[in-house]
Amino acid sequence: MVRDFLLSYTRLLVNNPEDISIEITEVDEGFDEITIFANSDDIGKLIGKEGRMINSIKAVISGCKAKGGKNYRVNVKAAA
Repeated sequence: MVRDFLLSYTRLLVNNPEDISIEITEVDEGFDEITIFANSDDIGKLIGKEGRMINSIKAVISGCKAKGGKNYRVNVKAAA
């Protein structure tokens, strides 16, 4: 659910949607780390001015926490 949302939403924001990929790693029970890989030209668009865009993405994902009971950490990295 979270992966599908992030893929569809982040692909709308960037110039190179084919470069977007999502990796979800379970750090421990009840805690997942989400890494969004994007083209290096699009990282600024995902973060936004003063981090507003990434903070809004984190806010929506924290709403998923109420349903699934997991905590999430979100990172944005350049695709290799």
